[in-house]
Amino acid sequence: MADVLGSVVAANPKPATADITSALTAAGVPARSLEVSAGRTPTGLEVDSMEAAAVQAKECVIGQIRDRKVTVTVLPALSNGKCFVGAAG
Repeated sequence: MADVLGSVVAANPKPATADITSALTAAGVPARSLEVSAGRTPTGLEVDSMEAAAVQAKECVIGQIRDRKVTVTVLPALSNGKCFVGAAG
């Protein structure tokens, strides 16, 4: 995930949700296991960071893009089998 997100950031430091989704699914992450945060707030402002997460077994591989840097970590999946709380898709 780090390499893919790094390529996305290199092409666009403020990528859209669709850019991240397309890159990760093209790299083989199944769309059904992928969650990507919104690129804008409900009031239309840019977000400070973007997150993407993919469920693997009972863990979430979570990548964050902030200030043109990518950070990846692995955390347990939530009890519902997802990685994000709320309506992020």
